[in-house]
Amino acid sequence: METSQLMIVNVPVATVWTSHDSARDIDYKAISYPPQIEEWLNELKFETRLELCDRNLVQTQCLLGQEVLVLEKKGEWSHVIVLDQPSSKDKRGYPGWIPSVQLIESSTTKENARKVVVKMKKAPLYSEQLKKVFDLSYQTELPYLEEESEYIKVQTPSGVGLLKVEDVLIINCTPSGSGKDIVKAGEKFLGLPYLWGGMSSFGYDCSGFSYSMCKANGYVIPRDAHDQACYGVEIKLDQIQPGDLLFFAYEEGKGTIHHVGIYYGNGNLLHSPKTGKSVEIISLANTVYEKELCVARRYWKNAEA
Repeated sequence: METSQLMIVNVPVATVWTSHDSARDIDYKAISYPPQIEEWLNELKFETRLELCDRNLVQTQCLLGQEVLVLEKKGEWSHVIVLDQPSSKDKRGYPGWIPSVQLIESSTTKENARKVVVKMKKAPLYSEQLKKVFDLSYQTELPYLEEESEYIKVQTPSGVGLLKVEDVLIINCTPSGSGKDIVKAGEKFLGLPYLWGGMSSFGYDCSGFSYSMCKANGYVIPRDAHDQACYGVEIKLDQIQPGDLLFFAYEEGKGTIHHVGIYYGNGNLLHSPKTGKSVEIISLANTVYEKELCVARRYWKNAEA
């Protein structure tokens, strides 16, 4: 059924699949309402995690409160564009399929200028009766309503919720962090297992990691590595600074870009490597990454994408 409607993600993490029939039986916990992302990931073995990439099953993810444009519906699935994830695949944003049950109609109420952003790796969302609803990912952003001693009242897509004061930041305008701030944000996730298509603190892929750490500091950049390498300010490889994005290509840097990481400083790379590995800091010296390094881009200090 063809349509064109703005909808809001109504779950902590909505996985955006390549097609309406991409999800496997073992992915049920990821496509249900609410999804059980942690349980889903814990039950995936190395081979079934790798299939998410090798079989091109997953495109990206989005968080509670993010807006998507629904293009059409097919059965229990919605073909969407994720509007705040720039992509060369579609000028409007990142395309893919989300279970319709994980979306809710966009509110027509006036947008609140003040936002509440999750600053911890995960933060429990509570109902007004202080019953835990589910855990939210780092960088989940919701409209601010009011502060009540230990809790901040927020507007969720389906009603009012509460977040602990110590778990969030209240922002009145878009932040503008430095390169070192981007690095500091990424350090929180050392040891977090890689997830193909991952865009949350339940798991990041390489470009999802760089996208999210830049976004945490006020810079919305393209979603995928090959697009990220085309924007921002190009930096000479002998002039890179912490927070710059480093890109790696096959054929010792002359082929297709396949990886991105954040320059950590002192010749080190902060990145989410690949399936089976976790977010880490490594020395570039004498590694395949040193040979494949081809481009550096800077998105911080108000660099325009």
